[in-house]
Amino acid sequence: GVQTCALPISLEKRPLPELRLGLARVLIEQLRLNEATQQLTRLTQDQPKFSPSWLLLGSVLAEKGEADAAQAAWQRYLDTVNVRDPQLQRELSQVYLGLAQIASRRGDDAAAESWLARIEDPRSLTRVQIQRASILARQGKMPQALDLIRQLPARNPQERRTQLLAEVQLLRDHQAMETAYERLKQALAQEPADAELLYEQAMVAEKMNRLDEMEHLLSTIIASNPTHHQALNALGYSLADRGIRLQEARALIVKALEQAPEDPFITDSLGWVEFRLGRHPEALQILQQAYRARADAEIAAHLGEVLWSMGQRDQALHVWREGLRSAPEIGRAHV
Repeated sequence: GVQTCALPISLEKRPLPELRLGLARVLIEQLRLNEATQQLTRLTQDQPKFSPSWLLLGSVLAEKGEADAAQAAWQRYLDTVNVRDPQLQRELSQVYLGLAQIASRRGDDAAAESWLARIEDPRSLTRVQIQRASILARQGKMPQALDLIRQLPARNPQERRTQLLAEVQLLRDHQAMETAYERLKQALAQEPADAELLYEQAMVAEKMNRLDEMEHLLSTIIASNPTHHQALNALGYSLADRGIRLQEARALIVKALEQAPEDPFITDSLGWVEFRLGRHPEALQILQQAYRARADAEIAAHLGEVLWSMGQRDQALHVWREGLRSAPEIGRAHV
């Protein structure tokens, strides 16, 4: 079930803005983004000049794929602060990066670049360059994009890891799966037991339709790290989606959910495996719970399919239409 936050005061009595902001942060940590949105929206209505609420609301809306609303919230944040205040450089970088990402997804590269050009916080340099590389790659300038990533600082293992994962992400996003796979293979030759790199390679293998290899990589992670919820979920979902070894798939997903009980994508996987097992009422209940937590396009696709199969055609169409509205802006891997 869903955990409830027991708070010592009634939130209906217009509490201190910091208290409602704190509650919203707890809800975000628990991946209860719709409830966090409600709290932050109330806060922005009660205290329209309280800039932290606009900042956080923009981030939550962007995470949910609601780009227009996120952009509006971040614009309100910029209207309520002094953008020259050196104390705010980190917050401002977060907002400018978010606005650049929204512009970039819409294909407005000039607007994206104008937001990136405002960023002055040196700690954000890496993210700015990664964003610029993404814009170049989308313009068909992959060699220049990769050059930009390879020029990132790589003075210590953490920076080298960031550089590698940025390069792999760029290649994956632009369908250069073979190159991404080779890059990870080279890195794994140095760090053969690295769970994060093995997981990335498994996701690339899946995109290349090398499903046996993906399964082997995920099983390797689980063997050495039995509570790696992403690997458990990825393997369980892959089996469920192909309609094979369904009891094993369900056991993997249940174990993943024990590690991350509030994760709507793992809840979605459980609903999907129940559907594949023919347990439609259970599937419906679980997928509705996942969709309430996160109105994601892929969860909508699964929920719609279950509703359709149960003869609830109007509800299915409604959910699918809602899902399509969130799909074009923001994509994600299921796993």
